[in-house]
Amino acid sequence: MGSLRLTLCTGVLAVCALTPPVYAADTSGAGISVSPSSPAPGTDVALRVTGCSAKTASAASRAFVADVRLAAADGTFTGNTRVRASAEPGSYDVKVTCAGSVTTAKITVVPQSQSQSQPASHLPASPVAPVHAGGGGTAHFATVDVREAGPGTGQEVTGLVLVGAAVAAVALLSARRSRGTD
Repeated sequence: MGSLRLTLCTGVLAVCALTPPVYAADTSGAGISVSPSSPAPGTDVALRVTGCSAKTASAASRAFVADVRLAAADGTFTGNTRVRASAEPGSYDVKVTCAGSVTTAKITVVPQSQSQSQPASHLPASPVAPVHAGGGGTAHFATVDVREAGPGTGQEVTGLVLVGAAVAAVALLSARRSRGTD
């Protein structure tokens, strides 16, 4: 019985030693800036996110025409979008998703007459909502970088547990065969 216990302990130690550490992505320090911070309806806005260590990020708001896929460059994510022409003046949440965590900032939509960056003759932008132009089931993949997607933490842990069980089973069978109790 001592060799069985030794084999199992060795298998568990091998799995623990070979398992890479899993770190939770901390995006709570992510800085979000929106320029201009008080746009009028129909205004183009630029987003800048710092403090995100992931490869992809996105931003969403009820004030935006569409969700924004942010591009990474030198540890900073940037993207552009437009405020809906039909957006009512007021405060809106901007939710940035990075490494599975969501960080929230605020944007204040002001009436067209209060906008400093738009001329008085500026007409609202068109379209006022995302345009569904086909694509069927592939439309989701147009907004997600599937080349960079890999197994998630849960899948990695499951794989490592299965590998550990296989190692333990092989070690157990090897120990039984060497004793001739097959």
